[in-house]
Amino acid sequence: MNTAMFLAAQPTQGGGGWQMIVMMVVIFAIMWFLMIRPQQKKQKEIRAFQNALKAGDTVVTGGGIYGTVKKIDLATNKVDIEIAHNVVITVDKGYVFASVQASQQGQSK
Repeated sequence: MNTAMFLAAQPTQGGGGWQMIVMMVVIFAIMWFLMIRPQQKKQKEIRAFQNALKAGDTVVTGGGIYGTVKKIDLATNKVDIEIAHNVVITVDKGYVFASVQASQQGQSK
């Protein structure tokens, strides 16, 4: 009886450290494909849109202000946007996120 209790009480052998490393790599890969990669793809699309801006485009800023691009200064990376008749604001090019047409198409889906 003592032998049976002794055998039952023994801890099972661990899988080793390599299994833990493999599991962490798998979790990181899943995180990469579900979170990081789509975010990088979206940022790339936004950069392409910002680089393709031209005068006359109707855009939405990061603050939710709708307007029409009047002038783009590539030296200072600023964009002049007309938000009302003779009302022009200057914003950083990085805060112009979408064209009005693209944002309206996204809302209708």
